[in-house]
Amino acid sequence: MTVLARSSSVALGRLPRPGTVLAGGFVALVVLAAVAPGLLTSDTPTQIDLTNALAPPSWEHPFGTDEAGRDLLTRVIHGTGLSLGIGLGATGVSMALAIVLGAAAALAGGVVDTLITRLLEVTFAFPSLLAALLIVAVFGPSVTTSIVAVGVGSMPGYARMVRGQVLAVKESGYIEAAHALGHRPWRVFRQHLLPNAMRPLVAVVTLGVGQSIVWASSLAFLGLGVPPPSPEWGALLDAGRGYITTSWWLAIMPGLVIVLFAVAVTSLGRTLQQRLEGAAR
Repeated sequence: MTVLARSSSVALGRLPRPGTVLAGGFVALVVLAAVAPGLLTSDTPTQIDLTNALAPPSWEHPFGTDEAGRDLLTRVIHGTGLSLGIGLGATGVSMALAIVLGAAAALAGGVVDTLITRLLEVTFAFPSLLAALLIVAVFGPSVTTSIVAVGVGSMPGYARMVRGQVLAVKESGYIEAAHALGHRPWRVFRQHLLPNAMRPLVAVVTLGVGQSIVWASSLAFLGLGVPPPSPEWGALLDAGRGYITTSWWLAIMPGLVIVLFAVAVTSLGRTLQQRLEGAAR
């Protein structure tokens, strides 16, 4: 009976919480909108209806319409792929740079470690959003610039975490055993050191996608993101900024979607981190 009770408690402990289920469902809906927006709406994001301009939310238009009569929900759905692509691309750029700099600092040591660490400290002290603004201001607003700007701005924090993880893993017994067996350094790094160092950072990468979308939207809200008439979420925020006192839905609805997605991804990332920590124990 005791064994059965323990087994039941373990099984119940592994069941996902309602909040995690809701977060997963919302993220799945966002991914569906990014991959196949036509399954969620039959309208086009450029369909103009001047007779229905600035209509408030209703059954026909749940998110309302903009100044050209375009359905805002349709534009949000069709802009999901671009926003999610920016988030994933920026996270990929930041993690790629972080792995190169963090691993180089941890493995090389000495002068190289000192130089990279000082560089990361300087860039980390510089506000990330301000660095992204500077990059966009120099190279001009575009999708590529937004990805690079957000990726470079969020890189220092990831690089410090990668450095710490590599330092911890490279002193472990299985790494020393791999060297003792005569494995080449590159093979040890690729097959043993990097995978084990990056495993705890999987949840952090998940959180980074939501953060990158929020930052990219912030750039667009300041007029330095993807230029209009793109339906990218941040561009929709920028377009609705001038109507905030008369047509609140133009800014509130896209902003609500951004916030909900960031919260959902954060919830899933924390759940994943707890599962990984539990498996490690």
